[in-house]
Amino acid sequence: MITVLNEQRETRPAHALAEGDSLWLDRSGIEAATGWQWKPEGLCQGDLCTPLPRQTAKPMVRGDQLDIAALWQHMGHPVEHDSAGQTWVLGTAAAARAQALSTLEAPDFELPDLDGQTHRLSDYRGKKVLLATWASW
Repeated sequence: MITVLNEQRETRPAHALAEGDSLWLDRSGIEAATGWQWKPEGLCQGDLCTPLPRQTAKPMVRGDQLDIAALWQHMGHPVEHDSAGQTWVLGTAAAARAQALSTLEAPDFELPDLDGQTHRLSDYRGKKVLLATWASW
């Protein structure tokens, strides 16, 4: 079973196939693993679409599957996998990370309080919030 890591996601797409540096996923696998949708106009997230390149050294589309690793790299994002091709990381480009950090806006997340009630950071947008974090290393 192939595991795909992307941002805060860890998925195991049912029809994933790894061949060398290619990771073939179908439409549902791409959306589950990345949050992007494979549409006729390309790979889309909301109103933002990246068209599939017309000509590449090797094909990116094979039947109902897309080589997400090749397209991810074409979009300027890093891709890594273990030697067995069982674990894949679809990273975020340094420029995109830098842009997100420059806004000083924390990404949305949700956590339960001590009473078990779930709170989302987005519920507090526009208000001052102190985020305290800790790590053991």
